[in-house]
Amino acid sequence: MAEVALTGVGKVYPDGTRAVTDLNLAIADGEFLVLVGPSGCGKTTALRMVAGLEEISEGEVTIGNRVVNRIPSRDRDVAMVFQSYALYPHLSVRDNIGFGLSLRKLPKAEIRAKVDQAAEILGLTDHLNRKPRNLSGGQRQRVAMGRAIVREPQAFLMDEPLSNLDAKLRVQMRAEIARIQRDLGVTTIYVTHDQTEAMTLGDRVAVMKKGELQQVAPPQELYDRPANLFVAGFIGSPAMNLLQGTLTGDAANPRIEVGGQTLTLPGEVLADREGLRAYLGKSVVVGIRPEDMEDAELIDAADGARLTSTAELVEAMGSDVLVHFAVEAAQVVTEDTKELARDAGTDVLGSLDAPRTDMVARFSPRTRVKVGDPLDIHVDTGRLHFFDPESGASIW
Repeated sequence: MAEVALTGVGKVYPDGTRAVTDLNLAIADGEFLVLVGPSGCGKTTALRMVAGLEEISEGEVTIGNRVVNRIPSRDRDVAMVFQSYALYPHLSVRDNIGFGLSLRKLPKAEIRAKVDQAAEILGLTDHLNRKPRNLSGGQRQRVAMGRAIVREPQAFLMDEPLSNLDAKLRVQMRAEIARIQRDLGVTTIYVTHDQTEAMTLGDRVAVMKKGELQQVAPPQELYDRPANLFVAGFIGSPAMNLLQGTLTGDAANPRIEVGGQTLTLPGEVLADREGLRAYLGKSVVVGIRPEDMEDAELIDAADGARLTSTAELVEAMGSDVLVHFAVEAAQVVTEDTKELARDAGTDVLGSLDAPRTDMVARFSPRTRVKVGDPLDIHVDTGRLHFFDPESGASIW
């Protein structure tokens, strides 16, 4: 086990394309760090530079206090797990797991012992004599992990290892990976596009956009205190609702106006967010998590904490109900929100003058709301998020 550090790391390809810019990360000994972001954000390139599969253009990478920039991949003492499994189809599970040890010419008895131990950890003991073609996708991924485990590396590097599995198996394997990493205590860098995976697995999560690190923090801190609009919109499912608003009133009685409707803010909002005082009378971007809205019919909701609209789509999920609606507030159009729209596969957002912003609320399953019904929505105004409309930075 070892600490892994990236200091001022950058990657520029021969054609001038810049994939990573000034990446600074320190992964502690035994820590599970997840790199997450949209496709093409540079997360896999960063991982491959740590692995030695991509040349480092700028900065330095250290593993266990040893600078590895010019050290070949095979000598870096890291083990990489790919999304494609990369198993040898003609070899048994036992021989696939022990392949790297055989190349190092370890004694056969030692190889057998290490493979048996890894197989027990991974629940593969009964499959050691089978070929990969006779295994399920989850079992193949376990074999790939077994091959990494037996090497006893200083660090595990995992590149979207669950992306080829179906949704149910991904959840199961996610729990397995978390358990294995916790039991082994090996420093792990894990790349994924799936923010749910990132939030459930990582001790810390690093969010990237266009080759640049946006924020690195424990999952709950990332969720509760996103550094900017991009992180706020990327982390969370369904995504945070973002809309244009104006902060009105005074320090004693602050209000937020959105699309002709007014939400009264608790006094402690300005006490907790000193930076928000400078925005009184000015435009801000307001963020509302879906779970911070509820059917006002179900609770004792204060008048000053309500939005009204009409239900356009109702999705019963069993444990909750997702209600889609719109408010007559301008859409938030910045480079961050355009990037989020591209990642979601939706059309580029409209102009700042667009009279409508689509939103989604997570209601209790006790709601009786149906499509076309008028909505009376209670908003937990103490949990609103605020962002500078120019820079996109969170206002604290």
